[in-house]
Amino acid sequence: MKPFALIAFSCAFSAVAFGQTTNAPAFLSLADAEKIALQYHPQIKQADYLALAAQEVVKESRSGFFPTVNLYADAVGVTSEGARITAGGLNNPSVYDRGAGGGQLNQLITDFGRTANLTASSKYQAQAEGQNANETREQVLLQVDGGYFGALEAQAVLRVAQQTYDTRKTLLDQITALATNKIRSELDVSFAQVELQQASLLVEQSSNNADAAMATLSTALGYGEYHEFQLADQPPQTNNFSSDVSGMVQTALSRRPELLSLRYDREAAMRFARAQRDARLPTVEAVGVAGAAPWRDDNYLKSDYFAGGVQLSVPVFAGGLYVSRQREAQLKADADAELLRSVENNVIRDVRIAWLNLNDAVQQLQTTEELAANATEAFTLAEARYNNGISDIVELSDAQLNLTQAQIAETNARYNVFIQQANLNYQMGIIQ
Repeated sequence: MKPFALIAFSCAFSAVAFGQTTNAPAFLSLADAEKIALQYHPQIKQADYLALAAQEVVKESRSGFFPTVNLYADAVGVTSEGARITAGGLNNPSVYDRGAGGGQLNQLITDFGRTANLTASSKYQAQAEGQNANETREQVLLQVDGGYFGALEAQAVLRVAQQTYDTRKTLLDQITALATNKIRSELDVSFAQVELQQASLLVEQSSNNADAAMATLSTALGYGEYHEFQLADQPPQTNNFSSDVSGMVQTALSRRPELLSLRYDREAAMRFARAQRDARLPTVEAVGVAGAAPWRDDNYLKSDYFAGGVQLSVPVFAGGLYVSRQREAQLKADADAELLRSVENNVIRDVRIAWLNLNDAVQQLQTTEELAANATEAFTLAEARYNNGISDIVELSDAQLNLTQAQIAETNARYNVFIQQANLNYQMGIIQ
């Protein structure tokens, strides 16, 4: 029986171990989180599809340079030989019994730049859409970084809250024991119980915030459902931040995808305005037709036919349509130029504000680190004074509260540095 018992115990242990491995949260680094978002986030996929669609528009515009070929087939029967069309337009009025098939080829010779400008305009629009896709990626990466550091911050605050609860629980047990031996009063026990209950509320709130932060991170990664991860903490940020704000601004002006997109939009609008101007110019096309009529009236129709020529089309009057279209396109191009100038001003402002926020976050981290160190020392002294009977429970409770607040403030400040650094990278266009 012993071998069978040993085998059963081994199987049970393996099942438990396998279950723990399966249920354990997956490890996730910041780089892995960014890769997942870039691969699965629906906003990125949508932007990529729009960029691909814009590239098809280029092919549509460029198709004007190539010939068009159409095939035709006719089967005609008339009530009487040599029937004539007496109304309906300027055409060949004779209609004969026939069955014929043929094709027509049209080739643009020149439209004095209109098709070329339309093609160039669509190319710029496609490039603008590509930059819009890049902007979407950077926005998603900013959300991922913010969600990742926010989850780390929430988990760190939860650890502080749990540590506070454990400390106050130990203190309550000590005071309760001392009160039982008539060394401490019941008032001290009541104060310790209140402090423990407050710590319990802090743990519950921090736990809820940690779950909410993980849900936010899951959405930022592109998941529709909640995922729990074991996050890799980041090393502390150094204080060697560049003070060259002008260089950051120039980097942003040259790399921000939305600025590049607006510049391409402006160029596309200018090319489209030129195309609308060229619409008032003549169009020259080569036209060729060929075919056969196996069933026909032999007296009047031949078995095959071929014809070719050059067709000139000159727009003369359209009620001001072409002029208005040109002016509309030019005004929109001017509006795009002003929009670009406005967004450039906003980018300059945003870079400076992001740089100021990062420096402020670094200073706050330094201050909160000193505050946490002083609060720890103060709590240690207050605890010693209370244990020696020099002070009362109120002083110790205040020291505990100050320590908890200082630790939470330090935690928030530390991860705020990461968030502000990610925001500055985004404003500069270097987050990816």
